[in-house]
Amino acid sequence: MKGTILMQLAFAVLAGTLASAGTPTQEYKVLPPITKGNLSLFPIVGGTDANTSPLLTLDEGLRSGAVIVTEAGSVQGLVRPATHYPRVSSGEVNRLVLVNNSDRPLLLIAGEVVTGGKQDRVIGVDRIVPPKSELIDLSVFCVEPGRWVASSEHFSSMSSAMAQPSVRMPAMAERDQHAVWSHVAAAAGGMASAAPPASAAIHSTTSYAKVMQNPEVEKRVGTVAANYDGLLRELRKVGAKGVVVAVNGRITWADVFASTDLLEKYWQKLIRSYAAESLTNVGLSGQADQKAAQLFLDQLQGTREVAETEPGLFRRTEITGDGYKVFSLTSLLPKYGYTVHLAKMAYTDTVRPAPYPTGVMR
Repeated sequence: MKGTILMQLAFAVLAGTLASAGTPTQEYKVLPPITKGNLSLFPIVGGTDANTSPLLTLDEGLRSGAVIVTEAGSVQGLVRPATHYPRVSSGEVNRLVLVNNSDRPLLLIAGEVVTGGKQDRVIGVDRIVPPKSELIDLSVFCVEPGRWVASSEHFSSMSSAMAQPSVRMPAMAERDQHAVWSHVAAAAGGMASAAPPASAAIHSTTSYAKVMQNPEVEKRVGTVAANYDGLLRELRKVGAKGVVVAVNGRITWADVFASTDLLEKYWQKLIRSYAAESLTNVGLSGQADQKAAQLFLDQLQGTREVAETEPGLFRRTEITGDGYKVFSLTSLLPKYGYTVHLAKMAYTDTVRPAPYPTGVMR
């Protein structure tokens, strides 16, 4: 399998219909699951390990100060010498601005949460931001309904965590703020049941980040995540690029990266998001098998494709199939042309959790 092209999605659209050109998913193999409680993770191996070392993660950029995220109306402090930024009149719920002052391209992954500003937000789409960038508009969704008072000028990342799949899903697939709030409420309610000592604190906040950063919740999530501490070592050994995720025996999600190194950079955030999903979705537990996980990974084509391209930077593709959606981000950077990240979700728009109570949403 070495030397083959990594996960290049040879998708074409003819008259609005996805072409039937084959997707080389046969180079990817799903290994037997590691199951603890109601959470099963199937390692994904195969493909060529791409050189992802030039890519800067959001956590790295925010920690170093090279990347700054702020409200759309607060661009002061982002300006580099001899750089002009347009004035923006005020903040907006679904809009943040970012500047990458580093000399490396910045990778943003849908589901990463930034805290601060007037509301905590979750990034809605994968993208690559060029080095020494101009002002970049971010597509984001609020994960803290009710607050619209600045807690800080700039944003930080939700330490060692990202939004769990059920919160990532409406941001990525529906791009609907009310749907995001509904899933945030459902996740908070599930966590209140999973961590009863923290239930009062959970019910007193609308912030997804504050729920996940509650000490009792962190302890519960950390306990589940610790079951998979040894898995990262095994993932390195076999050159894994990602995992297929099953909760209660139902396959719900997959994340695949261009390299084992890139998976490792996101692993602590990902494993905690999967652990949170397992804690907030406790039910009758079945057993997901390896064959079903392989089939889930192999089905990457569909009946509809939407593609967006930023010339010289990236191509972002959304594919809709029967009961699933696939999102891929392909780098168009010179010498680094590969699919950086692929996410697949089991998806139906017919079932949604109960919305937030009237008067809480903004």
